[in-house]
Amino acid sequence: MISRDYRGDIPTSVATKFATRVLQQEETELSPVVNEEGISYITVKCSNLLFLAITDRDVNGAMTLLFLYKLIDVLKQYFGEVCEESIRDNFVIIYELFDEMMDFGYPQTTDSKILSNYILQEGHKLEGSQETSAILKTVTGVVNWRPEGIRYAKNEVFLDVIESVNLLVSSSGQVLRSEILGAIKMRCQLSGMPELRLGLNDKVQINSARHYAGASATAVRKSVEMEDVNFHQCVRLARFDTNHSISFVPPDGEFELMTYRLNTRVKPLIWIEAIIDKHEHSRVELLVKARSQFRLQSTANNVSIMIPVPVDAHSPRFRSSIGSCKHEPENSQMVWNIRMFPGGKEYLTRAHFDLPSISSEDTTEVKRPISVKFEIPYFTVSGVQVRYLKVIEKSGYQAMPWVRYITNSGDYQIRT
Repeated sequence: MISRDYRGDIPTSVATKFATRVLQQEETELSPVVNEEGISYITVKCSNLLFLAITDRDVNGAMTLLFLYKLIDVLKQYFGEVCEESIRDNFVIIYELFDEMMDFGYPQTTDSKILSNYILQEGHKLEGSQETSAILKTVTGVVNWRPEGIRYAKNEVFLDVIESVNLLVSSSGQVLRSEILGAIKMRCQLSGMPELRLGLNDKVQINSARHYAGASATAVRKSVEMEDVNFHQCVRLARFDTNHSISFVPPDGEFELMTYRLNTRVKPLIWIEAIIDKHEHSRVELLVKARSQFRLQSTANNVSIMIPVPVDAHSPRFRSSIGSCKHEPENSQMVWNIRMFPGGKEYLTRAHFDLPSISSEDTTEVKRPISVKFEIPYFTVSGVQVRYLKVIEKSGYQAMPWVRYITNSGDYQIRT
């Protein structure tokens, strides 16, 4: 449909030959990286489209795959949906993006915010020497994710520490799997070219031996060991490796500063006990107990407890000490909704369903787990806290930092 040759050292017939081979293959047989006769074919599939990069050089395959994914993300930002029709309707803009995102086979700028400064939706580039100079400085400068000249009447920075709890509990009450997926998200409304310095509490440790040097065994045990840590490109990694401080010049607007994972044993924040008494061809009775096991000062909001019920259950009757219950026959479950669930509390609900007097004999019902959804503001399971957030800018203005903590449920299941 559309192609761009950056070096001119590979004949176009190579791509046509590979496309014919793809059409003859099963989709499951297609490998993302294929080497044939000294040529590497690197592919990424999106919807019904195949994005292909071809090279006859020894290149970094992971970098090439990442560039293709970044290209898809940029096209989504411009067109909303990446499909055959959107590619055909916007090929002029795509060629402009090709020229700006890569130069002579080397990736340049893949940030859609920067690209949108000089490639407009209509496909017209900005004109004028001052604008061109600012664009070149943004693209080729060290800080290519933030243009100069940003001004705000009120300088503010918002920081959210969001943690999701993935938990699987057996029917006997044993925690089979637990992990915490965390992210620090920011929204910056700051003028100029500020430098931000973020300090986390001493409880935080990165999974690296050099950060433990000189620490006592007790300190290591009490620390929060982060794994799979990923930083935004704006973070100065050299300074972080030296003194464990996070300093950066932030992009304008919303971005994700870092993500992490904690593979640690987590005590269930909301514990569920369910007694299901099923009388064949008559009725099924449920007694469900929910207990919050987090600190008394915190409150879980919008708690939803999904309890599986038989597929043929009907005529529900509920009696709850708090919240409301409803039957979702399309999902074969009852849902117990509690708007506010304070810490250290315990609540009960009872449910009664009728069953048909006649049922098929070959129906084998699989035991499904109880699922829980919740959100706890001003609370983190891991204990990660922001110790300080400093904004340094040469004009010396005062910026207002806002920090918020949120813990929510991820894949949170309790087997019955």
